[in-house]
Amino acid sequence: MMWLGIDTSGAVGVAVGDRESGRVLAVGQDDRARHHDEVLMALIDDTLRRAGGGRADLEAVVAGRGPGPFTGLRVGLVTAREIAFVLDIPLHGLCSLDALALQAAEEAPEARSLAIALDARRREVYWACYERADEQSPAAPGTRLDRVEGPAVSAPADVAEELMACDVVAGSGALLHSEILHPNSALAHVDAGSLLREARRRLDAGEDLTSTEPLYLREPDAKKPSARKSALGRR
Repeated sequence: MMWLGIDTSGAVGVAVGDRESGRVLAVGQDDRARHHDEVLMALIDDTLRRAGGGRADLEAVVAGRGPGPFTGLRVGLVTAREIAFVLDIPLHGLCSLDALALQAAEEAPEARSLAIALDARRREVYWACYERADEQSPAAPGTRLDRVEGPAVSAPADVAEELMACDVVAGSGALLHSEILHPNSALAHVDAGSLLREARRRLDAGEDLTSTEPLYLREPDAKKPSARKSALGRR
């Protein structure tokens, strides 16, 4: 049972996994920040090929909901919805920060608290804080994190004290603003394989992941003018 993971909250990330076993079969990533629409479909087809399948073999899709920049995030979510619609297969959504937190937690198994900060542009970061759960679910074994704050968007200086109080600080925003947030992990972007693994754990625990509404957290950079201005300076 192949399923596809897509995350465009920062880089373009794609993964193909086996839903039943939880094994990730192939991962693809393109770190260019402004070419999502140009590379995503080709990356999906290449990752499927390396996993030994094609689009017709897919039985579910998982989409990263962000937060992330408006245009890039929209590309990933629209593509995931179209694939699920055309193939008539289930579509699941997951906060992208949760997937990156899983990566950071597995990289630092001794850490009890984690902060994730992604580049939000405009000299801001998308962020969330997590604590490692003491109890694991028998129905969904594996690393379990509880998101205790966020997702939110803030200036790095406004949340520096809070984020740096965590054992691990990771993400592209933390790396970009390293002089303020002092990251201690090299992780920058979401690995779509972690998106699949976290979605599987949550689905097995009975969580509802049907929403694929994007977590923009703020208005898009480009806006339509509210009203036309007269050439004579009058409305």
